[in-house]
This record gives sequence, C-alpha cells and structure tokens, in this order.
Amino acid sequence: MENHKELLREVFGESSDSEDLDPQNPIPSWEQIKEINGLWLCRGFLSPQHQSSVVSAVLNEGWFNEDSHNQAMRFGDLPAWAIELSSSIREAVFLEDHVSEPINSVTSNGGTKPCILPSNLLWREPLFDQLIVNLYHPGEGICAHVDLMRFEDGIGIVSLESSCVMHFTRVEEGGSDIVEHRENHPLTTKVPVLLTPGSLVIMSREARYLWKHEINRKPGLQMWEGQELMQNRRISITLRKLCQVD
Repeated sequence: MENHKELLREVFGESSDSEDLDPQNPIPSWEQIKEINGLWLCRGFLSPQHQSSVVSAVLNEGWFNEDSHNQAMRFGDLPAWAIELSSSIREAVFLEDHVSEPINSVTSNGGTKPCILPSNLLWREPLFDQLIVNLYHPGEGICAHVDLMRFEDGIGIVSLESSCVMHFTRVEEGGSDIVEHRENHPLTTKVPVLLTPGSLVIMSREARYLWKHEINRKPGLQMWEGQELMQNRRISITLRKLCQVD
C-alpha cells in the first residue's frame, strides 16, 4: 500500500487523496464489461461517506429546488466538488494500472491488455470540462442514445442513491461515427450493467461511439438476477470533454 501511495504522490502531488487510502477506504475494483470494447465499471468508486458528501454538494447548488427542474449543465469552469470527482476518476484509473498487471502492456500473443482509458485521454487537461447532472424520480429514466459528437472520447458517469440497470445496445451499421481500432464483435441485443450507488462507468472507444445506453425504470422493468430493484430517487453525474474547435 505504501508503494501505491508513493506512486500517487509522485504523479498527483501531496494534495492527492492518496493519504486517505487505507483498509477502511479500499482501492477501487474495476470490472471490464467484456461484451463491449471500452466499457468499464468501478462499483466501489465512492465510499458511502463520499457519496453523501457529493449528494449534499449537488443539492446545495440549488439546481433542483423546483420540482420541474431535473437536469443541470455546466460548461468550462466546474464546481469544486466536480473537479475533485474528476481528479478521483483519474486517480482510480491510474491506480488500477499499478495494482494489477500493467493494463497497456503487450500480451504473449502480441496483443495488448485492455485499457480503461488510453493515455492521451487520461492525461488530457482538463480531463473533463462539461458536467451534466440528472435527478430521476422513481419510474424515470433515459431513452437509448449515443452521446453527441461535440464531446470527445472518454466519458464518466457516476451513479448515486438508487441502484438501476443500464442497458447497452449496439448501434446499427451506419448509425454512428466509427471509432478507430474497431473490433468485430458479434451483434448483441442488449447488454445489462448493474449500477449500484457510488459506482462509476467509463465509456471510451466502441462503448462511447458504437453502443447506445439507456435506463428504463418503469415498474416491472428494472430486474437483476430475477429480482426487481427497488426504485427511489437517483442522481447521475456525467463528466465529458468538449471537442476543441479550431
């Protein structure tokens, strides 16, 4: 653990959250969604205490004081808590590279190991400069979509308060821009991903450009392992980077 702290201090400086890495605040665990190139899930990204802190910060912004308001966007200068969240995402991705085998290393068959975020995305500055926060009441979700092409590759989604299932569906041929290094995956109807409170989803490459994602929280449709999930209020925080305009 001390070696991991030293690595974080070397890369992120003394202000890094590495001082808080201890047995009560374990290293985040990443899961690659193998059906989709570029889709990663970090279930323990935020501790319960950090989740409460972020929810309070979001609600204190006053964006959702009126019942008719359920979405807020920020461009450019992000709130301090969102900048901290962005830094935590970078640290979590970077740390995975040193906790497990190097995720960019070459395998014995000449291929490369799966990469959560390519280095050109992980080390861009800023990592994210656009924020969208959605507040969903029970039964509310979001229709299938691919994020707009005005945003760069590499998108992070933090899920808070209520668990839900996000479904991914491959875009029909010709329905979206093609990303470089596309792999030939068989067509899949839907790939379900369980988002628990405090989890983080990273989408890049095919996951970002060639797969639509959606959440349908209507009664009877939020199922996981044969059980219907209890639907309460849910807050999602999406962090993206605007494309540079020459």
